[in-house]
Amino acid sequence: MYHGNNPYRCPYHGNTPNNDYNVYNYYRQYPCWVYPPMYNHNYGSQPIHLKDYGPCPYVVNIEEASKQNDNFRLALWTGGHLQVTLMSIPVGESIGLEVHPKLDQFIRIEEGQGLAQMGNCKDQLDFQAEVYDDYAIIIPAGKWHNLTNTGCKPLKLYSIYAPPEHPFGTIHRTKEDAEREEGHHEH
Repeated sequence: MYHGNNPYRCPYHGNTPNNDYNVYNYYRQYPCWVYPPMYNHNYGSQPIHLKDYGPCPYVVNIEEASKQNDNFRLALWTGGHLQVTLMSIPVGESIGLEVHPKLDQFIRIEEGQGLAQMGNCKDQLDFQAEVYDDYAIIIPAGKWHNLTNTGCKPLKLYSIYAPPEHPFGTIHRTKEDAEREEGHHEH
């Protein structure tokens, strides 16, 4: 099947192959093909190569990728309208108080526990909730927010920004690296 003027097969519609070999060859024709394959039938037997796969189509076990990540922040997928980042917040640390005036944010906790705080003003975070594995935090544009690790192990999560917040390929090994690179300013 063709999609518009694109001479490549559209991997989202029609004639989907039904075995692993054909899946590999089918998607290999797509112009954004990257290695490792989007579809990996041996998934789980090897670590996930963590890097920015955007804007190409990509499939990943997001729970495993989140748990595997040891960086404070790593961009896993950056597109034109959305970005997925992985984060690992050390015990007693926080993401840091911030606000995103023109984007919405979604955070999902995959491992650990923390305290989510939000509010209309920097000095008045009147919304607070304890969060654990499998909790989601939705942050509307313009809300001041912070997430603090209150547990005894690193807080592993992924975050979705719409539109993207960080440059393609962002890797901040520590919070200090992130603050230094971002000029230690509030977003």
